[in-house]
Amino acid sequence: MNRNQIRNILKSHPHTRQTLLFADKKQQELWWRNVNTSPSYQPMVDEIRREGARIQGEATPELTYSLFRLFAETGSRLEYERVYFARRNRLNTFALLSLLEPEKREYREGLSDIVWSICHEYTWCLPAHLQGCPEMRADTRYSLTAVTGESPADPVTIDLFAAETGFALSEIMRLTEPFLPQLLQNRIKEEVYRRIFWPFIRHGPFAWENATHNWSAVCAGSIGAAALHLIDDPNDLALILERVLTAIQAYLSGFGDDGACREGYGYWQYGFGFFVYFADLLKKRSAGEIDLFSSKKVHQIALFQQKCFLSRTSVVNFSDSLPQGRILLGLSHYLNSIYPDVEVPEINQRASYTNDHCSRWASAFRDLLWFHPAEKGQPWQAASFYFNHVQWLISRQVRDGRYYSFAAKGGHNGEPHNHNDVGHFILHGDGETFFADIGCGMYTAGYFGSERYSLLCNGSQGHSLPIIDGHHQSEGATCRSHLEEIVIGKDEDVFSLNIAAVYPIPTLMRLGRRFLWQKGEQPTLILEDTFVFTAKPESITERFITTFPPEAEGAGSFTLTGIAGLGTRNDPDETGRAVAGKSGPGVNTSANKPHLHIHFDPSIVEPVIQEMQYINHFGEQMQIFALDFNVREPDHRHKIRFTFQFIKHN
Repeated sequence: MNRNQIRNILKSHPHTRQTLLFADKKQQELWWRNVNTSPSYQPMVDEIRREGARIQGEATPELTYSLFRLFAETGSRLEYERVYFARRNRLNTFALLSLLEPEKREYREGLSDIVWSICHEYTWCLPAHLQGCPEMRADTRYSLTAVTGESPADPVTIDLFAAETGFALSEIMRLTEPFLPQLLQNRIKEEVYRRIFWPFIRHGPFAWENATHNWSAVCAGSIGAAALHLIDDPNDLALILERVLTAIQAYLSGFGDDGACREGYGYWQYGFGFFVYFADLLKKRSAGEIDLFSSKKVHQIALFQQKCFLSRTSVVNFSDSLPQGRILLGLSHYLNSIYPDVEVPEINQRASYTNDHCSRWASAFRDLLWFHPAEKGQPWQAASFYFNHVQWLISRQVRDGRYYSFAAKGGHNGEPHNHNDVGHFILHGDGETFFADIGCGMYTAGYFGSERYSLLCNGSQGHSLPIIDGHHQSEGATCRSHLEEIVIGKDEDVFSLNIAAVYPIPTLMRLGRRFLWQKGEQPTLILEDTFVFTAKPESITERFITTFPPEAEGAGSFTLTGIAGLGTRNDPDETGRAVAGKSGPGVNTSANKPHLHIHFDPSIVEPVIQEMQYINHFGEQMQIFALDFNVREPDHRHKIRFTFQFIKHN
């Protein structure tokens, strides 16, 4: 859609900006009053109040130069970002509390102070996203008539969080217009124009405008949302929306018709969430004439959430994704209102107010705005799904109230937030993930640089995959699998791939990996790997990654014993970390702990157990076990079979 078409639509609906969120200020006031007093909202409101009480006595943390320079000097992101996101948390919390209880002066003052402070930040971008950018230059020359070079005082870089900040401040300003001081409203407009709108128009196109991943949706969606809130002139607004919509199409082009998000569930929430937030505002501003939800592909993307959970809060976490996740309840309810076949999860699976360590305003506010109290939701349904575009198979089964799930992937090793994991799989039963994807590690300069595939989280050595002659998988889009068979049946699923092309071994002619998932009373996965070489290899190791210590059960057998079982919950804590064995209803005895038996041929392979450590996304050291099976006599051809069977509870 070109600029003239957009402008004509906007001109034909001049008054819709006043109804982007509420019909009028009176309706807004009544809605917030209802949220503040209705029992249905109280668990969410109580979380906001508790956070407000926690931060009210604390000083606003400062983004010092010492923190700012750390990334360039050490590659560490955590120190600066902890403070940055704590400041965004203060913005969200005081904004929401001011709207819930506008008569309380301490909330209004808290909001005013943090708005003032954020407007004075040197940059709204993260240092990790500024390397090589004008804001980092030290060679600017000043005179009374000119500035030589690009001045750091004139920001030109827009990253995810700069765009999000512009969106948040713009929307908060619109909501708090009745009481936010006019000077602060002007400061918000001034800084959003200076840091977002003017650079977007004058210095683009930015690299993310052509990105096929979350960056294009978050950056463009946030800029578009901020413009819809702040810009009245249809010519100016059309100028921005034309570019925004082009970037949004780039984002959607990264999906196939199956709707799978290659970056994982967390980035589905993030990227697609911001797509939805923008698309909703745009649909309202255009009185429905620009409706991004009419796309069949968007509909399929909306269905991805209900397909990618292994059980209650356990996620198929291929790529840079956390193994546990909670749903954004407002987003889920909104999508269900547009697409009735979008399943609404149970309310107790929702993310709490403090769950998002990045403290994103858009999702926090919409968890209230889009919440439908009458919608109670339901557990995830048993089903099998195959995503042809990304070559993922996900199968979720329910037996006696317990989930048993299997997921495997093909694809290639040049995907967004890529891990070298072609042929990797996850096996989950009764609240535990026995063969795991350890997910995203701690984000550092090295994590997104030359060290990436030396890290367990990202290299194939940290996944359930073969190691041949000491070689792990290579990265790149040419390192891809070839689909040989996919069958989804009532009683069993079959998924077969040839993954030889992902190994840097010229003599490897074939590496067939065949999964047979039997969905009976005792769910069983049979894995069969076929190796064909033109020259005899020196070594072949079949590696399986687990968080549980394997216990030998005689020759040819191991057992993995879980913690949770039906009687306990394996839920994420407030940050999304998994908490194994978290207490719940019932008694967790050894009889009801989940067990997985592993069977193999000891005449072909010899097992070795290694304890390994890695740093998780939150900077914590974690332990996993690599259950390695070394082929005793490597030869030109091998067919190696493993059986993984869940043991029925007494």
